[in-house]
Amino acid sequence: MTDEQQKASNNQNSLHDDMGTDPTDTIEETFEEAAITGISDDAIGEITDAIHDDKTETVTELITDLSVQDTAELIHKVNEDDRKSLFENYGDEFDPQIFSYLDSNVRKSALEEMPAERVAAIISDLDSDDALDILEDLEDDFQQEIIKKLSAKIRIAIEEGLTFPEESAGRLMQREYVAIPQFWTVGKTIDYLRAASDELPDEFSDLIVINPFYHVEGEIPLNRVLRSKRTEKIENLALDNLHVIPAEMDQEEAAHIFRREGLMSAPVVDNDNRLIGVITIDDIIDVIDEEAQEDILKLAGVGEGDLYRAVLSTTGSRFRWLFINLITAIMASIVISFFDATIQQIVALAVLMPIVASMGGNAGTQALTVAVRALATKELSSANTMRVIWKETIVGTLNGIGFAVIIGVIAALWFADNTLGIVIGAAMVINLIVAGLCGAGIPVFLNKIGSDPALSSTVLLTTVTDIVGFFGFLGLASLFLI
Repeated sequence: MTDEQQKASNNQNSLHDDMGTDPTDTIEETFEEAAITGISDDAIGEITDAIHDDKTETVTELITDLSVQDTAELIHKVNEDDRKSLFENYGDEFDPQIFSYLDSNVRKSALEEMPAERVAAIISDLDSDDALDILEDLEDDFQQEIIKKLSAKIRIAIEEGLTFPEESAGRLMQREYVAIPQFWTVGKTIDYLRAASDELPDEFSDLIVINPFYHVEGEIPLNRVLRSKRTEKIENLALDNLHVIPAEMDQEEAAHIFRREGLMSAPVVDNDNRLIGVITIDDIIDVIDEEAQEDILKLAGVGEGDLYRAVLSTTGSRFRWLFINLITAIMASIVISFFDATIQQIVALAVLMPIVASMGGNAGTQALTVAVRALATKELSSANTMRVIWKETIVGTLNGIGFAVIIGVIAALWFADNTLGIVIGAAMVINLIVAGLCGAGIPVFLNKIGSDPALSSTVLLTTVTDIVGFFGFLGLASLFLI
């Protein structure tokens, strides 16, 4: 180390000593502070206590300091009475954007308690896509009453949006975008963006290039414009690939395009290929999150928004699913009844048979989860379907052999019967092979016939693995143990 380097090192160490802190500690503290997000339970408790004590000024001061996201979280977490009090007494303090972050059931309940004029004022302050998302959940009569209170410009946009199918790109898009004629230069474009700043969307990352017929000719990331010379033609900066989304396209398909192409935004066109809106990445993130949650909930037979839905409504929606499961359980019990004489002679069968069915159900669920996810993300198609099913069947076979040895040895030692060990081992192999095959095959089959794999796969799979598990184990027992 040179004298200068040694001197610099000493000075740096001296600086650390003078500060009395380790820089590593400071960095860790910074990260810990950054990791704290969302409103704390203590803050929620403080606000609810102030509500109960009728401390209006305190409540107003506390909720005014909250971000939009934190206010939405507060509304979700308080009980129904406190929620009603917040909207009735402090609703004027809320940013209209809050309603974009609320669960649909909570939002609908709150808005339907408000007069149409107030809801119309809230909707008028939102982007067109958020406004449409809020409005479409309301009852038709109330919806029409609100629409009548809107300005002509907003009313036309809303009514047009409602004509598109639910969960389509037309419902998802916003009508605030930046479209530039293809013959403009960079300089003219920049001058326009500065002059029309009040009319532009609050946030945008891409410019859409159009021809005189309002057909999309290209997309340009904003950074390309800022880095180019003023004399450069706009049409020369357009990206090579154009990602135009029809308004009738399903929002899940649009999300797949965004994910595959890494888009920040994409133009939406009508049946005449005229530009009518744009979909942005924040809307797509919501779609991906919504679709993922929907699939997870469907696998368990749970409805979206059950956390905030009324007790009777939640009970009714779950009852139907449980009733179907009851029918499938009865079917499995009928299979067991065929072998009642066998079970009476060998009580050990009653002890062991749930193991085979349970292992088959769990193994099948693993394969099913992989297949449902792959279908949702478009990773599974006719090109690789058989390869995936074959792989899951092999995995089920290998696991079946492994667990057959384990349970076979345990059963033989437990009941001092080697034949019983062989029987349950063979049944285990059979059921796990079927579990792998059906776990991957059932979602694919349901998808081909147009049914939702996430909704029906679990019931069919558990029915198959229960019946095969019981029938295989008890059938082999009847052949080799009686």
